[in-house]
Amino acid sequence: MVFGIQKLIQDHLVERRIRRTRLVTKDGRCNIEFGNVIYGNHFAFLVDFWTTFVEFRWRFVLFFFITSFTLSWFIFSLLWFWIARNNGDLKWQNPSNDHTPCVWNVVGLTTAFLFSLETQTTIGYGVRAITPHCPVAVALIIIQTLIGALIHCFICGVIVSKISLPKKRAKTITFSEMAVICPKKDFLCLMIRVANLRKTLMIGSQIYGKLLRTTVKPDGETIIMDQVNIEFLMDAGKDNLFFVCPLTLYHVIDKASPFFDMAEDTFHKQEFELVVFLDGTAETTSSACQVRTSFIPQEIMWGYNFLPIISRSKEGKYRVDFSNFSKVVAVTTAHCAYCFHNIVGHHIPSFNGIDNGGFGVIGILE
Repeated sequence: MVFGIQKLIQDHLVERRIRRTRLVTKDGRCNIEFGNVIYGNHFAFLVDFWTTFVEFRWRFVLFFFITSFTLSWFIFSLLWFWIARNNGDLKWQNPSNDHTPCVWNVVGLTTAFLFSLETQTTIGYGVRAITPHCPVAVALIIIQTLIGALIHCFICGVIVSKISLPKKRAKTITFSEMAVICPKKDFLCLMIRVANLRKTLMIGSQIYGKLLRTTVKPDGETIIMDQVNIEFLMDAGKDNLFFVCPLTLYHVIDKASPFFDMAEDTFHKQEFELVVFLDGTAETTSSACQVRTSFIPQEIMWGYNFLPIISRSKEGKYRVDFSNFSKVVAVTTAHCAYCFHNIVGHHIPSFNGIDNGGFGVIGILE
């Protein structure tokens, strides 16, 4: 039992370290922080205030929503109280019976606050009402009405923009937890799966990748985040994906691939991060969005292939079994890309999944 607890703690620490070191998390967030930012650059966030407010977390948006309304009501209540005081309308000033107030029934700070709230929210209970006796009061009610409308428009705009952000659509597009390396059509390929969980399509979808790693140039210069383009293909091409069902995308590991010099026994010891991007336009909202995920060496299985997930039901409909979406099966695969391209007679007829006669099924990993 003690050994099991120690293993759980060790696995948790390893997972936490991996989460900190990767640039892009599995759900697409960029794990990066900025230090020593010049003060003038902070002011730029205020200049671009609309984007700043839309990118705020919901808790801050709700806090700003409550604070802005409450503060505006209170500030204008002080102004209404000041007008009533100057006109002698307050209760402690003992106005005469024939006295005409600026606002009926505003006799203290509490009633001034209630009148301010009723004015800005257009409630108008009828108990408190402005009179034409004070031009300043008429001007103030116009100003408060306009400012209240502006606050309403701004807050509603921020909330609607946050709800309709394109990245919300990206949440319904998912990648497989693991990537695999195995033979495909006489090539050694790195493959990933991606699925659209909605029935509405992504128009003009394009997928590509970036390999991030630390490299040392011949002159001794060290590049911390060197980026190498990774091209992904599918049987029908690489552009304008027909995203009606889960797709398996593959990268051919040839001599131009950065994975060509890697081998199975040393693959998980490599230090790199494969970031995969999918760009497209939502069919419903016509808004462009990008989906991101990343794979580290420990999340790429050498010598495995994905299980089939598409079948036909008895009614003749296509059925997608998402329980096998990230499941893989072991297949016979060369030790390295160099060995694969030098094996004589490795051209095996290509079938689908575990029905491939050239694959030796060892086991299934979940």
